[in-house]
Amino acid sequence: MHFLLRRLRHSDHHHYQLQLRCLYDAAASVKCVRDRGLDHAVERERNLKPVLNLKNLIKSEPSKSLPLSLISQSRDSLKIPIRPIEFIRKFPSIFEEFLPGGIGIQPHIKLTPEVLNYDKEEEIIYQSVNYRQDVADRLLKLLMIRRINSIPLSIIDGLRWELGLPQDYVKTVVPEFPDYFRVRDDANGGFLELVCWSNELAVSALEKGKEPIEFTFKYSNGFEMDKKYKKWVDEWRKLPYISPYENALHLAPKSDDSDKWAVAVLHEILNLFLGSKGERESVLSLGEWLGLRSRFKRALLQHPGIFYVSSKIGTHTVVLKEAYKRGMLIKKVPLMDMRYKYVQLMNLVKEDKRSKSVEQKKSRDLKGDQGEEALEDDESRAEEDEEMHDLSDEESDCEYEERMNSKNRGNLSGKRYKEKESPRTVLGRSPGRNSSQNAGKSNTKFHLRTEIQDCKSACGGSLERFNVPRRKNKSVSRERAST
Repeated sequence: MHFLLRRLRHSDHHHYQLQLRCLYDAAASVKCVRDRGLDHAVERERNLKPVLNLKNLIKSEPSKSLPLSLISQSRDSLKIPIRPIEFIRKFPSIFEEFLPGGIGIQPHIKLTPEVLNYDKEEEIIYQSVNYRQDVADRLLKLLMIRRINSIPLSIIDGLRWELGLPQDYVKTVVPEFPDYFRVRDDANGGFLELVCWSNELAVSALEKGKEPIEFTFKYSNGFEMDKKYKKWVDEWRKLPYISPYENALHLAPKSDDSDKWAVAVLHEILNLFLGSKGERESVLSLGEWLGLRSRFKRALLQHPGIFYVSSKIGTHTVVLKEAYKRGMLIKKVPLMDMRYKYVQLMNLVKEDKRSKSVEQKKSRDLKGDQGEEALEDDESRAEEDEEMHDLSDEESDCEYEERMNSKNRGNLSGKRYKEKESPRTVLGRSPGRNSSQNAGKSNTKFHLRTEIQDCKSACGGSLERFNVPRRKNKSVSRERAST
């Protein structure tokens, strides 16, 4: 009998060690693959939270404006990533900088009319009955998860953005639902405490779907699954589903059954968030209060087909994969649609900058073309000046020839013939790269030669001596040389 008990204990211990080894080996073999669509979904909301935090702070002031010094003092609480003045000037469609009349010491910041109109739409959503009921249901379900029944207000404040809670939810939402929850003050701080359990709401998102209850696996492109990990996942999916509204802490912490229950709890928490995503540290802080922090970490590592951790916007964001399709949230939430409107308003500045940069580039190109034309004009003017200088030289030669008319008439005629021949050789050159310019020069020199002839005739010279034909026979040239 003792031998059988010893063998049974040994087999149970061996089964537990097998499960432990399977979990460890699976976690070690899983490699992280980037998902561009989910990264874009996270990147889309960059700077949205600090913008809305600053917007709400300015709106809460009676003057609807704040001095820049006060904003700089609240930089950490507002979660502004850079210098406040640089952050404010980065979004001129949201904030306006001005100097109050009569003071002129430091600039003040106010909101633009466009963002004030969006703020009115947002207030209408916050005041609607459907929104308040939805927020109350989310808080109640969060209190019933793992039958924890109470959560510190500090943890809920860290999840206020993810849950879509207004800033003053303790004064507005909580008193409106006294049969759901209440605030209990304690020496360690305030707590949100469950008042009445609701069997109607204690149903997970997976339990509302089709039977059998199964998790949806969506692996990113490029993910490679080895045979050992695939076999473990197939066996893991066959395990029974345990509701996240049950307390299953009695299970072995590193067993597959406990792992599947922890995945169900994390899956339900992300479903309670507006965008089905949240900051990793905030999620782990809630998991620590639930006693599941280490199991949440292991679930994020072992199940890349269910959860995705994005490292965009300077932090780690946990995303529920099945809630997104091609980087867009599948379910329609009015408050999330309102946030997307703010994102579009923030991106208007970038579009204006792009259009300005394109216009500046076009203007630079136009100026470059005009500069080239001006340079060509200058070159043509320089050529005309040279030709006019040549003309003046030829005119001086004309006077010299008239003075020396009585001496060496034959030699002068030969020299004139050579001088006449040189521009003809220039005109006879083959056209090169600047054929159009050469043609212009030839026309100009042709007119200049006619002007020279007119000048010589005006000086009283014989026209027969200067009207040298373009082409001469060798005999004619020899006769001239002999004379």
